[in-house]
Amino acid sequence: MPINIPFDTTYLTLPARFHSKLNATPVSAPTLIAFNHALAAELGLDTSDMSDEDAANLFSGNNIPANATPFAQVYAGHQFGGFSPQLGDGRALHLGEIAAPSGRVDIQLKGSGPTPYSRNGDGRAWVGPVLREYLMSCAMHALDIPTTQALAAVTTGDFIGREQGRLPGAILTRTAASHIRVGTFQYFAAQRDVEALEKLTAYTINRHYPDANDPLQLFEMVMQKHATLVAKWMSVGFIHGVMNTDNVAIAGETIDYGPCAFMDSYHPDTVFSSIDRQGRYAYSNQGPITHWNLAQFATSLVQIMPDTDQAIEDFTARLNQFPSLFDAEWAKAFAPKLGLPQNDATTALAKELLAQMANAGADFTNTFNALDETATTFPDWYATWRAADPDDALWRKTNPAIIPRTHKIEQAIVAATSGDFEPFHAMLAALHDPFTPNADYAHPPEEAEKVHQTFCGT
Repeated sequence: MPINIPFDTTYLTLPARFHSKLNATPVSAPTLIAFNHALAAELGLDTSDMSDEDAANLFSGNNIPANATPFAQVYAGHQFGGFSPQLGDGRALHLGEIAAPSGRVDIQLKGSGPTPYSRNGDGRAWVGPVLREYLMSCAMHALDIPTTQALAAVTTGDFIGREQGRLPGAILTRTAASHIRVGTFQYFAAQRDVEALEKLTAYTINRHYPDANDPLQLFEMVMQKHATLVAKWMSVGFIHGVMNTDNVAIAGETIDYGPCAFMDSYHPDTVFSSIDRQGRYAYSNQGPITHWNLAQFATSLVQIMPDTDQAIEDFTARLNQFPSLFDAEWAKAFAPKLGLPQNDATTALAKELLAQMANAGADFTNTFNALDETATTFPDWYATWRAADPDDALWRKTNPAIIPRTHKIEQAIVAATSGDFEPFHAMLAALHDPFTPNADYAHPPEEAEKVHQTFCGT
């Protein structure tokens, strides 16, 4: 029998110009690839009587629950520095929200067909990016890094055209604390729609930051969330790849896994998007670009403040605190990776290790996971670290043994494109427990296995 999802959607209480109501475009033969039973239980959903066929029809959009009112959100955004005044959910559809035990959660389909914001796109996704986001978001969650999560993945039975040719279609169902983005605020700010900005700000405070008394406090809380989030990305060698303002979630979760990666060989200038030729979203630039993105958020909020000149002064003062705030969060994230207390000496030691890793081309994950072996690779650093009396139990439990390496994801995608989902399921099972060693996923790629072309893909 179909799963009963108790939708309780509040975003639709906002004016009509915030969204467009529509149904998913039907697909021919949906088949379930994966369903996240653990997440469903956390959301309070009873799936005990749900068959794979029921799940496939629901999460393909073919069988929309009677109590759902699907819609696509509108937003704007800076994409690689250039501003687009209208973007929106071009290939996504919100089924609605539920009041889960952990808080309010969006449930959204990705790849469910065109919307009014598709900009001539087909609104579809193929199996590759669907499986990538499923694996990456699972890994992030297991590493205790705030993220949207995959609830289900289905194939559609249809083929879609992409640069690579005709590829099997798929749809991802993901959950999020919300899909409100910096770009959502920018959309209404660009139109000078003060009424909409006020309503959006009030809604966001009520939903995510009820302790905020005004837009300035909202900004401070969002800034803190993103300083923490991006520092955690850095601590596991994660590169988002496309940190456009429309990919910055106000709730402080990792969102929109396109050309993203966990680094193999460490270098601070590593880029993981073939269209990011200037290195705007390089690993080492993720802190500064977060600062830049937050400046766009502040610029939007200034419009609803009663005294513009004073607001600019106040928001600028808060924004200028970001670099030191981020540095503190970075130090907090890296200290336990060395098994040491957070202080200036530990931060300097972490930065020195990274510098030596960059010079040697050392593997990021494997180096931190085996710090005791740096006696051979970085003997002087090792001696200084040992003299600091690190807690071996702490660094051993803090550093993951495996990550979703890009070449292994690519191998799973290639197999799935031919109808074999076993490599995907094997990798997914391993990523649920990233701190347990697994030889199948521990090794960096051989030269022939390296992935050199990376795009958003959906």
